[in-house]
Amino acid sequence: MQDHYDLIAIGAGSGGLSVVERAARHGARCAVVEKGPLGGTCVNVGCVPKKVMWYAAETAHRLEDAPGYGFRLAREGFDWTALVTKRDAYIADINAWYRTYLGDSGVDLIQGTARFVAERTLEVDGRRVTADHVVIAVGGRPTVPDLPGAELGITSDGFFALQAQPRRVAVVGAGYIAVELAGMLQALGSEVSMYLRGETLLRSFDAMLRDTLMEQMLAAGVNLFPRTRVSRLIAHPDSVELRCDQGECRGVFDQVIWAIGRTPVTAGLDLAVAGVSQDEQGFIPTDAFQNTNVAGVYAIGDVTGRAALTPVAIAAGRRLADRLFGGLSDRHLSYENIPSVVFSHPPIGTVGLTEDEARATHGSAVKVYATRFTSMYHAMTDHKVPTAMKLVTVGAREKVVGVHIIGPGADEMLQGFAVAVRMGATKQDLDDTVALHPTSAEELVTLR
Repeated sequence: MQDHYDLIAIGAGSGGLSVVERAARHGARCAVVEKGPLGGTCVNVGCVPKKVMWYAAETAHRLEDAPGYGFRLAREGFDWTALVTKRDAYIADINAWYRTYLGDSGVDLIQGTARFVAERTLEVDGRRVTADHVVIAVGGRPTVPDLPGAELGITSDGFFALQAQPRRVAVVGAGYIAVELAGMLQALGSEVSMYLRGETLLRSFDAMLRDTLMEQMLAAGVNLFPRTRVSRLIAHPDSVELRCDQGECRGVFDQVIWAIGRTPVTAGLDLAVAGVSQDEQGFIPTDAFQNTNVAGVYAIGDVTGRAALTPVAIAAGRRLADRLFGGLSDRHLSYENIPSVVFSHPPIGTVGLTEDEARATHGSAVKVYATRFTSMYHAMTDHKVPTAMKLVTVGAREKVVGVHIIGPGADEMLQGFAVAVRMGATKQDLDDTVALHPTSAEELVTLR
């Protein structure tokens, strides 16, 4: 193991691993520094374990629906511990695979905590290493509010550490992490209450999506408390009491989960020593090419405060490596029209402008096509789940600038339509596409 590299990435999450692997493929000498398990948030306390739990919740829904298709089932309960054990073993296999992946790619793994001692010089637990290029890819961590008793609650990290299912749960927050955790827990049999500071869930999403989701979560039995501010948590022998500024807003729970946002993990990096700028929240500003204000120092992924999604960090890292070592001088990630999925119940898929965003920019040039229906699957079930879709178009040619879907299969449905939006598809292009029948997706190419 050497002390000077062409590129060092701080953080072995999705962004850091992607940039070093691609750079090494171009012939660069690379290392990645990581103090925790390989794979970062996504693999260990994010996308991967979340999707496993979501599949479990979907299985619970399918069991509820089975009688509508003629099945007589005897349900004997749900073993949370058994699921968690299998889930954690799956993650451990991924961690081990990453270690092999780095070795096979010719990338050195430096385990420890990094801090800057100069612009492109790091100290990792007493050892100094330098590089021509340093990429900061340390990600973020869940935010815990500054209020009395806040330490009595857990975050999404704590959720994935639970070895037993909590029966009464409060989820504080209204973003995608909050709705995902609340939906999973409710489907698996917990009693869930959500405390929202604002009026609605998923404030930045299209109104159709957030309104339909709120309606469905209420129908599923989730208790929603909008316009509430939690003021304190109080410990009891076997529970936690939650209180709000409003006197009537209170409850006693087995677990309180904070899902109010994420904070960049930049403390301890000594960024000021290297002269790297941060904003008021601690995020590292970058230009279109992932450059920080210091030459040779870059930032990718959640630490930049832009589009905190695993595929975004991967794409930004690979493009940065292509630019630095692959001879592609203009290679960079466009942050427009990034598709995203919320693994709520039902799931959401969305890309492009919301209707409100489009009207704010394009005014009367906006035309919207929308539909709402019950999918064929739910024609046979007692539990009806709505599907809603919206196309947002602009101009005489009706260029599609937004696609928004909520309903069964939305998560798998959106990818191809995201390609179409990125390529500049028009409503006529969708109309000219032969529908796949009978599917929910066909509605997007038959809207009138």
